[in-house]
Amino acid sequence: MTLLDGIGARLITTDRLTVNILERTGDDPATAPDQTVVLIHGNVSSSLFWQEIMQDLPHDLRVIAIDLRGFGGTESLPIDATRGVRDFSDDIHATLVALEIPTAHLVGWSMGGGVVMQYALDHPVLSLTLQAPVSPYGFGGTRRDGSRLTDDDAGCGGGGANPDFVQRLTDRDTTDEAQTSPRSVFRSGYVAAGYTSDNEDLWVESMNTTSTAEGNYPGDGVPSENWPGFAAGTTGVLNTMVPRYFDTSGIVALADKPPVLWVHGTADAIVSDASFFDLNQLGALGVIPGWPGDEVAPAQPMVSQTRDVLDAYRAAGGEVTELTLEGVGHSPHLERPAEFRRALLAVIGYIGRPADPAPPTEAIILSSSD
Repeated sequence: MTLLDGIGARLITTDRLTVNILERTGDDPATAPDQTVVLIHGNVSSSLFWQEIMQDLPHDLRVIAIDLRGFGGTESLPIDATRGVRDFSDDIHATLVALEIPTAHLVGWSMGGGVVMQYALDHPVLSLTLQAPVSPYGFGGTRRDGSRLTDDDAGCGGGGANPDFVQRLTDRDTTDEAQTSPRSVFRSGYVAAGYTSDNEDLWVESMNTTSTAEGNYPGDGVPSENWPGFAAGTTGVLNTMVPRYFDTSGIVALADKPPVLWVHGTADAIVSDASFFDLNQLGALGVIPGWPGDEVAPAQPMVSQTRDVLDAYRAAGGEVTELTLEGVGHSPHLERPAEFRRALLAVIGYIGRPADPAPPTEAIILSSSD
Protein backbone atom coordinates (compact mmCIF):
# COMPACT_ATOMS: atom_id res chain seq x y z
CA MET A 1 0.00 0.00 0.00
CA THR A 2 1.55 3.28 -1.12
CA LEU A 3 1.17 6.03 1.47
CA LEU A 4 2.00 9.69 0.95
CA ASP A 5 3.93 11.78 3.46
CA GLY A 6 2.15 12.19 6.78
CA ILE A 7 -0.38 9.41 6.14
CA GLY A 8 -0.46 6.18 8.15
CA ALA A 9 -2.60 3.03 7.94
CA ARG A 10 -3.86 0.70 10.65
CA LEU A 11 -6.34 -2.12 11.07
CA ILE A 12 -9.34 -1.70 13.37
CA THR A 13 -10.99 -4.77 14.89
CA THR A 14 -14.76 -4.33 15.04
CA ASP A 15 -17.61 -6.66 15.96
CA ARG A 16 -18.36 -7.07 12.22
CA LEU A 17 -14.99 -7.33 10.44
CA THR A 18 -11.44 -5.99 10.39
CA VAL A 19 -11.33 -2.57 8.79
CA ASN A 20 -8.39 -0.66 7.35
CA ILE A 21 -8.26 3.08 7.89
CA LEU A 22 -5.92 5.86 6.86
CA GLU A 23 -5.08 8.66 9.30
CA ARG A 24 -2.74 11.60 9.37
CA THR A 25 0.18 10.80 11.65
CA GLY A 26 -0.06 14.08 13.55
CA ASP A 27 -3.81 14.05 14.27
CA ASP A 28 -4.99 13.97 17.88
CA PRO A 29 -7.34 11.04 18.69
CA ALA A 30 -8.97 13.24 21.34
CA THR A 31 -10.19 15.72 18.70
CA ALA A 32 -13.85 16.64 19.19
CA PRO A 33 -16.46 15.24 16.78
CA ASP A 34 -17.17 18.68 15.33
CA GLN A 35 -13.58 18.75 14.08
CA THR A 36 -13.54 15.15 12.83
CA VAL A 37 -13.95 14.38 9.12
CA VAL A 38 -14.57 10.83 7.87
CA LEU A 39 -13.95 10.13 4.18
CA ILE A 40 -15.71 7.28 2.35
CA HIS A 41 -14.50 6.22 -1.09
CA GLY A 42 -16.55 4.98 -4.02
CA ASN A 43 -16.78 1.84 -6.12
CA VAL A 44 -13.58 0.29 -7.53
CA SER A 45 -11.34 2.47 -5.37
CA SER A 46 -10.17 2.73 -1.78
CA SER A 47 -9.06 5.19 0.88
CA LEU A 48 -5.83 5.72 -1.07
CA PHE A 49 -7.72 8.13 -3.34
CA TRP A 50 -8.22 10.56 -0.44
CA GLN A 51 -4.57 11.09 0.48
CA GLU A 52 -3.93 14.37 -1.31
CA ILE A 53 -6.92 16.08 0.27
CA MET A 54 -6.04 14.55 3.65
CA GLN A 55 -2.63 16.20 3.41
CA ASP A 56 -4.20 19.52 2.49
CA LEU A 57 -6.83 19.89 5.22
CA PRO A 58 -6.05 22.00 8.32
CA HIS A 59 -3.96 20.20 10.91
CA ASP A 60 -6.26 20.88 13.84
CA LEU A 61 -8.89 18.65 12.25
CA ARG A 62 -8.90 14.89 12.66
CA VAL A 63 -9.24 13.24 9.25
CA ILE A 64 -9.92 9.53 8.74
CA ALA A 65 -10.45 7.60 5.50
CA ILE A 66 -12.12 4.20 5.78
CA ASP A 67 -11.82 1.27 3.38
CA LEU A 68 -15.20 -0.34 2.68
CA ARG A 69 -15.43 -4.12 2.83
CA GLY A 70 -13.83 -5.74 -0.16
CA PHE A 71 -11.69 -2.66 -0.94
CA GLY A 72 -8.26 -1.51 0.17
CA GLY A 73 -7.04 -3.33 3.25
CA THR A 74 -10.45 -4.16 4.73
CA GLU A 75 -11.70 -7.75 4.83
CA SER A 76 -13.53 -8.92 1.72
CA LEU A 77 -16.52 -10.51 3.40
CA PRO A 78 -19.52 -11.18 1.13
CA ILE A 79 -21.97 -8.32 0.64
CA ASP A 80 -25.71 -8.89 1.10
CA ALA A 81 -27.08 -6.61 -1.61
CA THR A 82 -30.67 -7.13 -0.48
CA ARG A 83 -29.78 -4.71 2.34
CA GLY A 84 -28.80 -2.03 -0.16
CA VAL A 85 -25.58 -0.41 1.07
CA ARG A 86 -26.34 -1.15 4.72
CA ASP A 87 -23.51 -3.70 5.00
CA PHE A 88 -21.16 -0.82 4.16
CA SER A 89 -22.82 1.74 6.41
CA ASP A 90 -23.07 -0.70 9.32
CA ASP A 91 -19.36 -1.46 8.91
CA ILE A 92 -18.59 2.27 9.11
CA HIS A 93 -20.66 2.59 12.27
CA ALA A 94 -18.85 -0.36 13.85
CA THR A 95 -15.53 1.27 12.95
CA LEU A 96 -16.47 4.61 14.49
CA VAL A 97 -17.72 2.85 17.62
CA ALA A 98 -14.37 1.06 17.90
CA LEU A 99 -12.61 4.42 17.49
CA GLU A 100 -14.94 5.99 20.11
CA ILE A 101 -16.21 8.58 17.62
CA PRO A 102 -19.93 9.14 18.36
CA THR A 103 -20.56 11.33 15.31
CA ALA A 104 -18.59 13.23 12.69
CA HIS A 105 -18.69 15.10 9.39
CA LEU A 106 -19.09 12.47 6.65
CA VAL A 107 -17.80 12.82 3.10
CA GLY A 108 -18.89 10.27 0.49
CA TRP A 109 -17.72 9.93 -3.10
CA SER A 110 -19.83 8.21 -5.80
CA MET A 111 -21.12 4.97 -4.24
CA GLY A 112 -19.73 6.34 -0.97
CA GLY A 113 -22.21 9.20 -1.29
CA GLY A 114 -25.00 6.65 -1.14
CA VAL A 115 -23.31 4.97 1.82
CA VAL A 116 -23.13 8.18 3.85
CA MET A 117 -26.75 9.04 3.01
CA GLN A 118 -27.74 5.60 4.32
CA TYR A 119 -25.59 6.20 7.39
CA ALA A 120 -27.42 9.48 8.05
CA LEU A 121 -30.74 7.64 7.86
CA ASP A 122 -29.57 5.32 10.65
CA HIS A 123 -27.26 7.47 12.82
CA PRO A 124 -26.74 11.15 13.66
CA VAL A 125 -24.13 12.99 11.60
CA LEU A 126 -22.86 16.57 11.76
CA SER A 127 -22.80 17.21 8.00
CA LEU A 128 -22.91 15.34 4.70
CA THR A 129 -20.65 16.10 1.76
CA LEU A 130 -21.79 14.25 -1.36
CA GLN A 131 -19.19 14.22 -4.12
CA ALA A 132 -20.48 12.96 -7.48
CA PRO A 133 -22.91 10.78 -5.51
CA VAL A 134 -24.97 7.90 -6.77
CA SER A 135 -28.58 9.04 -7.17
CA PRO A 136 -30.77 8.67 -4.07
CA TYR A 137 -32.72 6.16 -6.18
CA GLY A 138 -29.70 3.99 -6.98
CA PHE A 139 -27.84 3.34 -10.21
CA GLY A 140 -29.91 2.60 -13.30
CA GLY A 141 -33.45 1.45 -13.94
CA THR A 142 -35.57 4.37 -12.71
CA ARG A 143 -37.54 7.31 -14.05
CA ARG A 144 -36.95 10.79 -12.70
CA ASP A 145 -39.43 10.31 -9.84
CA GLY A 146 -37.56 7.18 -8.72
CA SER A 147 -40.15 4.70 -9.99
CA ARG A 148 -38.64 1.46 -11.29
CA LEU A 149 -38.69 0.65 -15.00
CA THR A 150 -39.10 -3.11 -14.48
CA ASP A 151 -39.99 -5.38 -11.58
CA ASP A 152 -36.64 -7.18 -11.80
CA ASP A 153 -34.37 -4.13 -12.36
CA ALA A 154 -33.37 -5.31 -15.81
CA GLY A 155 -30.04 -3.98 -17.02
CA CYS A 156 -28.88 -3.12 -13.50
CA GLY A 157 -26.47 -4.68 -11.06
CA GLY A 158 -23.70 -7.24 -11.25
CA GLY A 159 -24.60 -8.65 -14.64
CA GLY A 160 -23.71 -5.37 -16.31
CA ALA A 161 -20.01 -5.39 -15.42
CA ASN A 162 -17.55 -5.84 -18.27
CA PRO A 163 -15.96 -9.28 -17.79
CA ASP A 164 -12.60 -8.17 -19.16
CA PHE A 165 -12.48 -5.24 -16.72
CA VAL A 166 -13.26 -7.62 -13.85
CA GLN A 167 -10.51 -9.98 -14.98
CA ARG A 168 -8.01 -7.15 -15.22
CA LEU A 169 -8.89 -6.09 -11.67
CA THR A 170 -8.32 -9.67 -10.58
CA ASP A 171 -4.96 -9.66 -12.36
CA ARG A 172 -4.04 -6.25 -10.88
CA ASP A 173 -3.39 -4.92 -14.37
CA THR A 174 -1.52 -1.60 -14.38
CA THR A 175 -1.14 -1.17 -18.15
CA ASP A 176 -3.09 1.04 -20.54
CA GLU A 177 -3.07 -1.55 -23.32
CA ALA A 178 -6.86 -1.92 -23.42
CA GLN A 179 -9.88 0.34 -22.90
CA THR A 180 -10.96 -2.07 -20.16
CA SER A 181 -7.79 -1.80 -18.09
CA PRO A 182 -8.15 0.00 -14.74
CA ARG A 183 -5.76 2.73 -15.89
CA SER A 184 -7.73 3.35 -19.07
CA VAL A 185 -11.03 3.35 -17.15
CA PHE A 186 -9.56 5.85 -14.69
CA ARG A 187 -8.55 8.18 -17.51
CA SER A 188 -11.84 7.91 -19.41
CA GLY A 189 -14.31 7.61 -16.53
CA TYR A 190 -12.92 8.89 -13.26
CA VAL A 191 -11.56 12.22 -14.48
CA ALA A 192 -12.22 14.63 -17.32
CA ALA A 193 -9.99 14.86 -20.37
CA GLY A 194 -6.82 16.80 -19.71
CA TYR A 195 -6.35 15.73 -16.09
CA THR A 196 -2.85 14.53 -15.30
CA SER A 197 -1.22 13.59 -12.01
CA ASP A 198 2.13 12.37 -10.76
CA ASN A 199 0.07 10.06 -8.53
CA GLU A 200 -1.76 8.22 -11.30
CA ASP A 201 0.02 4.97 -10.38
CA LEU A 202 -1.40 5.37 -6.87
CA TRP A 203 -4.95 5.84 -8.17
CA VAL A 204 -4.59 2.68 -10.29
CA GLU A 205 -3.17 0.83 -7.28
CA SER A 206 -6.25 1.90 -5.33
CA MET A 207 -8.60 0.57 -8.03
CA ASN A 208 -6.71 -2.71 -8.07
CA THR A 209 -7.39 -3.33 -4.38
CA THR A 210 -10.99 -4.19 -5.36
CA SER A 211 -11.85 -7.74 -4.34
CA THR A 212 -13.40 -9.80 -7.14
CA ALA A 213 -14.02 -12.76 -4.82
CA GLU A 214 -17.51 -14.24 -4.79
CA GLY A 215 -19.92 -11.88 -3.05
CA ASN A 216 -17.81 -8.79 -3.71
CA TYR A 217 -17.28 -6.93 -7.01
CA PRO A 218 -19.23 -6.99 -9.24
CA GLY A 219 -21.93 -9.30 -7.89
CA ASP A 220 -24.29 -11.77 -9.51
CA GLY A 221 -26.94 -11.40 -12.17
CA VAL A 222 -29.97 -13.41 -13.26
CA PRO A 223 -31.67 -13.91 -16.64
CA SER A 224 -34.50 -11.54 -17.55
CA GLU A 225 -37.19 -11.45 -20.20
CA ASN A 226 -36.69 -7.68 -20.30
CA TRP A 227 -34.03 -5.92 -22.37
CA PRO A 228 -31.02 -6.33 -22.24
CA GLY A 229 -31.60 -9.88 -21.01
CA PHE A 230 -30.32 -9.86 -17.43
CA ALA A 231 -31.47 -8.45 -14.11
CA ALA A 232 -30.07 -7.75 -10.66
CA GLY A 233 -28.85 -10.49 -8.37
CA THR A 234 -28.71 -10.48 -4.58
CA THR A 235 -25.01 -10.31 -3.69
CA GLY A 236 -22.04 -8.11 -4.46
CA VAL A 237 -21.22 -4.46 -4.91
CA LEU A 238 -23.20 -3.44 -7.99
CA ASN A 239 -26.40 -5.03 -6.74
CA THR A 240 -26.32 -2.88 -3.59
CA MET A 241 -27.29 0.11 -5.72
CA VAL A 242 -30.17 -1.34 -7.74
CA PRO A 243 -33.49 0.41 -7.07
CA ARG A 244 -35.13 -2.67 -5.58
CA TYR A 245 -32.73 -2.50 -2.64
CA PHE A 246 -31.44 1.08 -2.58
CA ASP A 247 -33.39 4.25 -1.82
CA THR A 248 -31.97 7.04 0.33
CA SER A 249 -34.54 9.67 -0.62
CA GLY A 250 -35.83 9.26 2.93
CA ILE A 251 -33.25 11.81 4.08
CA VAL A 252 -35.91 14.40 3.21
CA ALA A 253 -37.93 13.22 6.22
CA LEU A 254 -35.08 13.28 8.75
CA ALA A 255 -36.14 15.13 11.89
CA ASP A 256 -32.61 16.46 12.44
CA LYS A 257 -31.23 17.48 9.08
CA PRO A 258 -27.44 17.88 8.82
CA PRO A 259 -26.20 20.51 6.36
CA VAL A 260 -25.47 19.00 2.95
CA LEU A 261 -22.81 19.94 0.42
CA TRP A 262 -23.28 18.50 -3.08
CA VAL A 263 -20.17 18.68 -5.28
CA HIS A 264 -20.27 17.52 -8.89
CA GLY A 265 -18.64 18.18 -12.24
CA THR A 266 -20.36 18.94 -15.53
CA ALA A 267 -18.14 16.43 -17.41
CA ASP A 268 -18.85 13.43 -15.18
CA ALA A 269 -19.03 10.31 -17.37
CA ILE A 270 -20.29 8.03 -14.58
CA VAL A 271 -22.94 10.01 -12.69
CA SER A 272 -24.93 12.22 -15.05
CA ASP A 273 -28.28 12.43 -16.80
CA ALA A 274 -26.66 10.63 -19.74
CA SER A 275 -24.17 8.31 -18.04
CA PHE A 276 -21.91 6.19 -20.21
CA PHE A 277 -22.16 3.54 -17.47
CA ASP A 278 -25.97 3.33 -17.78
CA LEU A 279 -26.87 0.49 -20.15
CA ASN A 280 -30.05 2.26 -21.26
CA GLN A 281 -27.96 5.23 -22.34
CA LEU A 282 -25.59 2.90 -24.21
CA GLY A 283 -28.60 1.29 -25.87
CA ALA A 284 -29.88 4.68 -26.99
CA LEU A 285 -26.46 5.40 -28.50
CA GLY A 286 -26.49 2.09 -30.39
CA VAL A 287 -23.58 0.64 -28.41
CA ILE A 288 -25.81 -2.19 -27.14
CA PRO A 289 -28.15 -3.59 -29.81
CA GLY A 290 -31.87 -4.10 -29.50
CA TRP A 291 -32.70 -1.09 -27.33
CA PRO A 292 -36.52 -1.00 -26.99
CA GLY A 293 -36.75 2.79 -27.00
CA ASP A 294 -37.09 5.66 -24.58
CA GLU A 295 -40.64 4.76 -23.53
CA VAL A 296 -39.44 1.40 -22.19
CA ALA A 297 -35.80 1.93 -21.26
CA PRO A 298 -34.92 5.60 -20.78
CA ALA A 299 -31.57 6.62 -19.39
CA GLN A 300 -31.64 7.42 -15.68
CA PRO A 301 -31.55 11.20 -15.02
CA MET A 302 -29.17 10.80 -12.10
CA VAL A 303 -28.17 14.41 -11.49
CA SER A 304 -31.75 15.64 -11.87
CA GLN A 305 -32.90 13.04 -9.33
CA THR A 306 -30.31 14.18 -6.83
CA ARG A 307 -31.30 17.80 -7.35
CA ASP A 308 -34.99 16.97 -6.87
CA VAL A 309 -34.33 15.16 -3.59
CA LEU A 310 -32.03 17.88 -2.28
CA ASP A 311 -34.55 20.58 -3.28
CA ALA A 312 -37.15 18.68 -1.25
CA TYR A 313 -34.64 18.40 1.60
CA ARG A 314 -34.19 22.18 1.53
CA ALA A 315 -37.95 22.77 1.33
CA ALA A 316 -38.35 20.58 4.42
CA GLY A 317 -35.96 22.79 6.39
CA GLY A 318 -32.55 21.40 5.48
CA GLU A 319 -29.52 23.41 4.37
CA VAL A 320 -28.06 22.49 0.98
CA THR A 321 -25.12 24.00 -0.89
CA GLU A 322 -24.36 22.92 -4.45
CA LEU A 323 -20.88 23.30 -5.94
CA THR A 324 -20.97 22.75 -9.71
CA LEU A 325 -17.56 22.60 -11.38
CA GLU A 326 -17.44 23.23 -15.12
CA GLY A 327 -15.40 20.75 -17.14
CA VAL A 328 -14.73 18.51 -14.14
CA GLY A 329 -15.28 14.75 -14.20
CA HIS A 330 -16.11 12.22 -11.52
CA SER A 331 -13.33 13.20 -9.09
CA PRO A 332 -13.58 16.88 -8.05
CA HIS A 333 -11.28 16.35 -5.05
CA LEU A 334 -8.51 15.34 -7.47
CA GLU A 335 -9.32 17.65 -10.35
CA ARG A 336 -10.16 20.85 -8.43
CA PRO A 337 -8.83 20.29 -4.90
CA ALA A 338 -8.78 23.95 -3.81
CA GLU A 339 -12.49 24.47 -4.58
CA PHE A 340 -13.38 21.15 -3.00
CA ARG A 341 -11.39 21.98 0.13
CA ARG A 342 -12.96 25.41 0.58
CA ALA A 343 -16.49 24.09 0.13
CA LEU A 344 -15.87 21.22 2.58
CA LEU A 345 -14.43 23.56 5.20
CA ALA A 346 -17.44 25.83 4.81
CA VAL A 347 -20.02 23.08 5.32
CA ILE A 348 -18.28 21.72 8.43
CA GLY A 349 -18.15 25.24 9.87
CA TYR A 350 -14.38 25.52 9.83
CA ILE A 351 -13.81 28.54 7.60
CA GLY A 352 -13.68 31.70 9.67
CA ARG A 353 -11.55 30.23 12.45
CA PRO A 354 -8.17 31.93 12.84
CA ALA A 355 -6.38 28.78 11.64
CA ASP A 356 -7.90 29.05 8.18
CA PRO A 357 -8.45 32.56 6.82
CA ALA A 358 -9.61 31.45 3.34
CA PRO A 359 -12.64 33.31 1.96
CA PRO A 360 -15.83 31.46 2.89
CA THR A 361 -17.72 31.04 -0.38
CA GLU A 362 -15.29 32.00 -3.10
CA ALA A 363 -15.94 29.07 -5.43
CA ILE A 364 -19.43 28.04 -4.44
CA ILE A 365 -22.29 28.18 -6.94
CA LEU A 366 -25.62 27.89 -5.18
CA SER A 367 -28.40 25.98 -6.84
CA SER A 368 -31.07 27.89 -8.69
CA SER A 369 -33.55 27.57 -5.84
CA ASP A 370 -31.25 29.43 -3.43
